[in-house]
Amino acid sequence: MQSKNNKEISFISKVRVRFVETDPLGIVWHGNYIQYFEDGREAFGRHHGISYLNQKEFGYATPIVKSSSEHKLPLRYGDVATIKTIYVDSRAAKMVFRYEIFNQEDQLVCTGETVQVFVDHTGQGELSLTIPDFFMEWKRKVGLLDD
Repeated sequence: MQSKNNKEISFISKVRVRFVETDPLGIVWHGNYIQYFEDGREAFGRHHGISYLNQKEFGYATPIVKSSSEHKLPLRYGDVATIKTIYVDSRAAKMVFRYEIFNQEDQLVCTGETVQVFVDHTGQGELSLTIPDFFMEWKRKVGLLDD
């Protein structure tokens, strides 16, 4: 899905809740939603050609510097959750993703956001203050930049 007006693109993926991800009450432990965000982000990256491996090819890593989540309903062992991962365009040298996780009944169970920055993967991990060329080219390719 792509929305040029909102300067965001998204991808939908699914994950089945594993037993190990639940707490003694039988519901997903809150910390595991961050892993679901990562699952969604990796699926988004593979689909849209901006995965961690793509970034590494250009000498960059993108560590998370901020994450947040809001829990609305529980997920349980065996549930199949739908993760909507939304890239939110920014003029800064960072990647912002929003997440919406839905249960099998299409009810919103969790929302969240992560912020990642670009660092030099080949050297000392120096922070990039400008958007790397490869990322500008990716933004152009997916329609986030007006030419």
